[in-house]
Amino acid sequence: MKGRVMTQQSRREAVAAYKERKVEAGIYALRCLASGQLWIGKAADLSTIRNRLWFTLRLGGNPHRSLQEAWTLHGADAFTFEVVECVKEEDLRFGRERALKKRLDHWLAEWGGTGI
Repeated sequence: MKGRVMTQQSRREAVAAYKERKVEAGIYALRCLASGQLWIGKAADLSTIRNRLWFTLRLGGNPHRSLQEAWTLHGADAFTFEVVECVKEEDLRFGRERALKKRLDHWLAEWGGTGI
């Protein structure tokens, strides 16, 4: 019984730590090395976006058609993921979505590529 109590306590602590972690919003880029294609996106939580993208791509259900087609054709090993910019929390206070969209537009104009 004592082991189970410790497990529940450990779980509670892990959940609390997850909820208290600092979340960074920003801009990311995916590149297909085989084709040279570039996709740029925005995320409210940069720490989780790569796993979410890879999950949808592996299942064949990513909503961005050109990205899914390149993934299916070239495979996961042809792709790189990079954080392009972390947006400061104070810049997000009065309109998170608007601030992220503005930064996304900046990077699309700077680098080209496809917005996702």
